[in-house]
Amino acid sequence: MSAIEPPLALLAELTHRCPLRCPYCSNPTELARAKDELTTAEWARVFREAAALGCLQLHLSGGEPTARRDIVEITAAAREAGLYSNLITAGVLLNAALMARLVEAGLDHVQLSVQDADEAGAERIGGMRGAQEKKRQAAALVRASGLPLTLNAVVHRQNLHNLPQLIDIALDWGAQRLEVAHVQYYGWALANRDALLPTRAQLDVATRLVEEARSAHRGRLVIDYVVPDYHAARPKACMGGWGRRFLAVSPMGEVLPCHAAKSIAGMRFPNIRDSSLEDAWTGSDAFNAFRGTAWMPPPCRGCAHAERDWGGCRCQAFALTGDAAATDPACALSPSHGLLAAAVAEAGEARFRYREFS
Repeated sequence: MSAIEPPLALLAELTHRCPLRCPYCSNPTELARAKDELTTAEWARVFREAAALGCLQLHLSGGEPTARRDIVEITAAAREAGLYSNLITAGVLLNAALMARLVEAGLDHVQLSVQDADEAGAERIGGMRGAQEKKRQAAALVRASGLPLTLNAVVHRQNLHNLPQLIDIALDWGAQRLEVAHVQYYGWALANRDALLPTRAQLDVATRLVEEARSAHRGRLVIDYVVPDYHAARPKACMGGWGRRFLAVSPMGEVLPCHAAKSIAGMRFPNIRDSSLEDAWTGSDAFNAFRGTAWMPPPCRGCAHAERDWGGCRCQAFALTGDAAATDPACALSPSHGLLAAAVAEAGEARFRYREFS
């Protein structure tokens, strides 16, 4: 294996607590309780070790990170460690006083999520009344603070018809960047796949609309676009490859190659409470399990795309085949590629299973 390069970004999942109940939440279906969360001091150590390891960017996420009473202290610890900090928030707990304290603590960027363009749709998907207006107010607070604002519009079967309006919201709320992110099917989203998975026609229309909006709003709004794999013929390089550019730390301190890695049953991950971040990144069995290309089975092994897509997504391979080492079914050469078409055919207007603590 070639020398292990340092990670560029750390996702700090500060908590699984959240006022919203989104049925596509990227958190695992078994949610951590507040009593099990890392302390402020433990997160500060994680940030120092991340900076020493070579990380440049820190994403403060959850759940809802502002549900932590120490979010300002955590943000200050990120600045002290020399990390560029991005708050990934639903915005519903943000107020002027908290925004001012976060700016003073050294926050660099805010990424605000929206569930739909219209109030009724947003409330139905997020499961919280009045959330849309709170988000609009949060966007205004970010804009007034002078921090850059990214809007994250998670799209799927039940809100793609409102994509033009979601783009309008990004413009109206003063976002500099919009991420149109199709749902990725792990955790809660996998449990709700039948209700969320778009048709190919919906995907094609969305792709065209994004391209048109990029052209129409060039210089004013940058639009990122994340597509689902279920209509693909080639897998994408998930997280830039397992253990290559990205790591995550869960609320309980587990160090993960991606935020969904806990969905791979039977895989053991190091914990920051009994391991350094460097040891987890460079020496742990979990991070080395699918690093590089040596682990790959045919047809991935020797494929011309092997060092471009890095075998695709291990979590998706496990979710669909039960084997994390299998060829990602998003690849047309995978013997399991037909599972994607079957899932698309089975999707429909199913009821949501909302995210909640059991």
